[in-house]
Amino acid sequence: MTKKTFVKGAVILGAAGIFVKIMGFIFRIPLVNMIDSRAMAYYNPAYYVYVFFVTLATSGIPVAVSRMVSERVTLNNYEDADRVFKLSMRLMLGIGIVSFVIVFGGADIIAGLMDNPGAALPMRFVSPCLIIIPVLAAFRGLFQGMQNMRPTALSQIVEQLFRVAFGLALAYILFNSADTVLGGETKYVKGASGAVFGGTAGAIGGLAMIFIIYMVNRKSFKRKIREGNPRSSESNGSVYKEILVISIPITVGASIMPLINMIDAGLIVGRLKSTGMSTVMAEELYGGLTGMVNSMINFPQVIALAVATSMVPLIAAAYKEKDYAFAEKNIQLSIRFSMLIGMPCAVGFFVLAKPILLTLFPTQAGVIEYVSPAFMIMAVAVIFLGFVQTLTGVLQGVGKQMIPVRNMFVGVGAKLLCTWFLVPIPALGIKGAAIGTILAYMIASVLDVMAVIKYTNVHINWVSCVGRPLAAAAAMGVCVFVIYKILMLLTASVTFSTLASILLGAIIYAIMAIISKAVTRDELESMPKGHLILKIFGRFIK
Repeated sequence: MTKKTFVKGAVILGAAGIFVKIMGFIFRIPLVNMIDSRAMAYYNPAYYVYVFFVTLATSGIPVAVSRMVSERVTLNNYEDADRVFKLSMRLMLGIGIVSFVIVFGGADIIAGLMDNPGAALPMRFVSPCLIIIPVLAAFRGLFQGMQNMRPTALSQIVEQLFRVAFGLALAYILFNSADTVLGGETKYVKGASGAVFGGTAGAIGGLAMIFIIYMVNRKSFKRKIREGNPRSSESNGSVYKEILVISIPITVGASIMPLINMIDAGLIVGRLKSTGMSTVMAEELYGGLTGMVNSMINFPQVIALAVATSMVPLIAAAYKEKDYAFAEKNIQLSIRFSMLIGMPCAVGFFVLAKPILLTLFPTQAGVIEYVSPAFMIMAVAVIFLGFVQTLTGVLQGVGKQMIPVRNMFVGVGAKLLCTWFLVPIPALGIKGAAIGTILAYMIASVLDVMAVIKYTNVHINWVSCVGRPLAAAAAMGVCVFVIYKILMLLTASVTFSTLASILLGAIIYAIMAIISKAVTRDELESMPKGHLILKIFGRFIK
């Protein structure tokens, strides 16, 4: 793959990924307001189960298929590439069927283990998706192996649009349905079931889109098979073995957090109830933490993750060519960019935790009163999450992909211990789970930094990468706090004061980042309208 082709593909997938994440974030806002935070206590366990099984099926095998197809296409052996795709399709379909049977048939058992019986019906509603998504992933692996990223991007966009549209519509219909519809279930369980079924609708839409693209390109692909080199003598068994050898380490690493989220789903509610808290209250707090706070914490990393991911092949190529200076430059840049995004978000979330939640989820004021302190604590996790994502990409780029897996495993072990011991403490409660999340990412990021230094010998300029973004963000935070208080005195409107403070805070942060030299002249010149920014602030920048 040429550098130009890679960059183009990275931009296409990055743009689609950002759109999908933004739509997913937007989906949560009306959903929580529509079906209440208590319903999210049933939605999220079902969603975590779905994510876990989808991760098992799709995190590693499509990567293996993409790599194996690419290797065979490079040798002009399209018949073998087609065989890899077809064998992977059988494997993925088999995994999908097994996953469906486990979740649909064992929903009551899984929900019982999570101490959340109401999550069983939403699990059944999402289970058909587990058959469709692996098949969709096999198609994506084929096209990515042929260095065509558009089908993956288009299918992701269509999948998310269907998920949001059908999820919100069905959530509203079932939440407000008569007692005769799904009789015996509460409106919260029904609303969560409708919302989670959006995943199945999305998978159908995404599969339809990529299958249409496949059929359009099928004639061209068959021609390449006829004109290419003849089929090799490798057996089907050897192909399956190669797929598994490549995919299993990736799958193990990707499955850690979904597995922890599943465990957390039962652990947090159970530990809250152990203090004598009612089931309803425990579910509302858990739903508020996962449905509102977690979605906010993960959102700032969308752009940073896309950029960090695009750095991986560049770093890998640099180390292969022994161009260590270029590798170090890109490692420093990826860390600094992650901090430039994460620092202001973390400070902003901390300063405006409660106003932000009230602005986005106005119908959940009662729950927000309890979860906003947890949001303030979790804001710190944004910084460490940025480190983990970025440094994971760096370690993958130098061929040490299992090290961040090990480090994250250590971190989540500490998180589970924190949740178990801290949540039952009356003064902490749900805040104990937030502290556990910070500890998990803090431990993982420290271990990742040590590993990056060990295996790359890179010298991280902490002043440039962390100090300057932190100074700019801190100055912004003080200004935003003062601006919000003044606007509240003048308008008494939480929504207006919050939105105006965020807008002015973004402008202040941009100015402070330039003045503090957190952004360089070259980086500004590469931005849209960068020459105009340089005219205004050029004298402050190197």
